[in-house]
Amino acid sequence: MMRELVILGTASQVPTRYRNHNAYFLRFDDQGFLFDPGEGAQRQMQFAGLAVSDITRLCVTHFHGDHALGLPGILQRMSLDDVPHEVVCHFPGEHEDYFERLRFATPHHARAKIATRPATGERTYELGNGLTLTVAPLDHGMPCQGYRIDEPDGVRMLPEKLAAAGIKGPDISRLRAEGRLGEVKLEDVSVAKPGQSFAFVMDTRRCAGAERLAADADLLVIEATFLDSEAEQASQFGHLTARRAARLAADAGVRELVLTHFSQRYPIDQAPARYLAEAAEEFDGPIHIAEDLMRIPFPKRATP
Repeated sequence: MMRELVILGTASQVPTRYRNHNAYFLRFDDQGFLFDPGEGAQRQMQFAGLAVSDITRLCVTHFHGDHALGLPGILQRMSLDDVPHEVVCHFPGEHEDYFERLRFATPHHARAKIATRPATGERTYELGNGLTLTVAPLDHGMPCQGYRIDEPDGVRMLPEKLAAAGIKGPDISRLRAEGRLGEVKLEDVSVAKPGQSFAFVMDTRRCAGAERLAADADLLVIEATFLDSEAEQASQFGHLTARRAARLAADAGVRELVLTHFSQRYPIDQAPARYLAEAAEEFDGPIHIAEDLMRIPFPKRATP
């Protein structure tokens, strides 16, 4: 099983020669989440070695073009490639009409199995095996929502302690399910295995929804459209600066941070260092300044 974030695009409103429009793919074991496929996302997937059949969930924060204009190509490609499994699409319920217009932007033989889960307000969806997907409203001046994936806590069995207790084969599963087998308790032969979490926050001022989604996340992907010099403009248009995004992450107890969605106003040879410098003054954990086609392994599991 693999857990990895693939950055497909990192530009905000306007793509550049170096940055494609937004798109992010999270591989989380047997699930594949595609977030905010902007224009060109399908081609970026080709460069990254990803197929549309890798996608099991498609999550759109809002329907500004840089976050959604890749939808027609992605959805039509699913039919072209005869993706065999159902793909569930999440987006703000207030703009379901935009999703349907993009889905059928041009004629095609719609064979793909597409399920929709429009949401308003905060919602949590069960994905199987205890995995959940939570959506919560963000503050962007139009319907916008962020996402969080949570894995339940578990246990890791200790082979040497199982052997010492004489427990093997099917009895291991019984002990795990029932918590006790004879005189042996589950905690005697196992250690806690904390579940992992991922949060995705785009296009927002700091708000309660962003804080809830980011709380204690192992990995947070968050927009940092502007630098300090444009802090007033960031507030006006419902965006974060690198510093404000990093401060939110620090306050929320995030373990590892990914900044992205960069304005084209900043020269490519200067922007990464400036973003990192401002963010590092607020957040002392690992910080990734996203680049197109960057691959970020999921952080190692936290120790209990």
